[in-house]
Amino acid sequence: MAPLGSRRARVLALPAGLALTASLGFLPAGAATAAELSDAPTAATAADGPKLSYVVNIGGGRWTADAVRASIAKAGGDIVQSYDQIGVIVAHSQNPDFAKTIRKAPGVISAGATRTAPLSVQTDDSVGEGSQALTPAEIKAASQAAADGQDPLEPLQWDLPAIKADQAHKKTLGSKRVTVGIIDTGVDDTHPDLAPNFDAAASANCVGGKPDTTPGSWRPKAGESDHGTHVAGTIGAAKNGIGVTGVAPGVKLAGIKVSTPDGYFYTEAVVCGFVWAAEHGIDVTNNSYYTDPWMFACKNDEDQKALIEAVTRATRYAEKKGAVNVAAAGNSAFDLAGDSILDNSSPNDSTAGDRVIDPKECFDYPAMLPGVVTVSATGAKNLKASYSNYGLGVIDVAAPGGDSTKYQPPQAPANNGLILSTTVNGGYNYKAGTSMASPHVAGVLALLKSTHPNASPAALKALLSAQADERACAPYDINGDGTNDAVCEGGKQKNGFYGAGIVDALDAVRK
Repeated sequence: MAPLGSRRARVLALPAGLALTASLGFLPAGAATAAELSDAPTAATAADGPKLSYVVNIGGGRWTADAVRASIAKAGGDIVQSYDQIGVIVAHSQNPDFAKTIRKAPGVISAGATRTAPLSVQTDDSVGEGSQALTPAEIKAASQAAADGQDPLEPLQWDLPAIKADQAHKKTLGSKRVTVGIIDTGVDDTHPDLAPNFDAAASANCVGGKPDTTPGSWRPKAGESDHGTHVAGTIGAAKNGIGVTGVAPGVKLAGIKVSTPDGYFYTEAVVCGFVWAAEHGIDVTNNSYYTDPWMFACKNDEDQKALIEAVTRATRYAEKKGAVNVAAAGNSAFDLAGDSILDNSSPNDSTAGDRVIDPKECFDYPAMLPGVVTVSATGAKNLKASYSNYGLGVIDVAAPGGDSTKYQPPQAPANNGLILSTTVNGGYNYKAGTSMASPHVAGVLALLKSTHPNASPAALKALLSAQADERACAPYDINGDGTNDAVCEGGKQKNGFYGAGIVDALDAVRK
């Protein structure tokens, strides 16, 4: 089966008109002396090129950072933010040779442009797509079917019993001391299902690479994507007699906005998001996107190598500070453990071209970074979703992300194979994709953290995998045409479709 189209926010389109949403540390400076560090390069400081954003990754300590900042200025760069905690500096420059020049500066490990389009030129006609509305008839039917203790729309949430979250809620809804950070397009915290659990003090807007804590800055503006708001509801919509119920409806939610108004998740914003989470008590981060403009960033390219390094440092810093990072695997039906992949969508902010990449050298990040929990999607029949990426040794666990009812119809009273959750302006809609699978895992991890408050990220990840319900490989003909649509490699305990298995919320609340 040919892979379906993939978008940066893990959104795709299915047939029949259904729209779906879908150890590298702070490196040492080596043998550089203070005198060497003070010798900034002689730079061509032309300012006639397009204004681009850059990340500069440095080694060493404060003296190195000070020297590199001086080198950035001499090379025609303006510093936007300096993340000394991880040795990453965000800068802007119109010098066409800025990256090449600054790479020669003492103390610089790597540097690269975070985009291929100028800062002022960003367009994405697909923003706002990927949702299916909830009809008044569905709302009425669900409310009539709701049992005691269920929120009105919970009968339509087939995904909750799929991971036993409905049973887990009888034991606990999760702890208010646990916070999940939604690194995404923003969260509408005014939604009545999100407001009770929202933590404004742990929220920010990181677009551009520098945190903005202006009240409400973390919300999507009119016309911007509701993707992050949908993700937030899956994780922690309150069990309050309104609308839907989240996997962990008693935990706190924080919105960390990293997507531009046009829908791009650039490296500087992603780095800011992880550092913000690290320093504001976030226990779990959810990341349902890939970092633009490269679907896969390759280490043999100087710019792309720097982007991978910057985000890797940020994710590791967040984990060091106590956060478990969870990420969506992607919606292109790619084998991420295969020998090669055709990437024909990169760079997506200018002119994309065809390139064959080696997934061992080129990474969809943050999903394929060390330490990040990588999540594939399943449908209502607990099979790998038709669109979901997969790969032995890449996928850690699986969770409901939804699929077409043509492939995996749910049991009544649910009649839609997509994931129902919150949207902006107090509404609800359906989406599907690995974007929707990842927040189920983030919710289960929040329940695990609630049950084991002193557990380290490593311990929580071990529990997540150990408690997952194993699912073995089987012939995979999802569209019923008599031909295998993907090959699942591995055994029952670990394979390329489901990793260690489908996550289990009930086991997560058992002490």
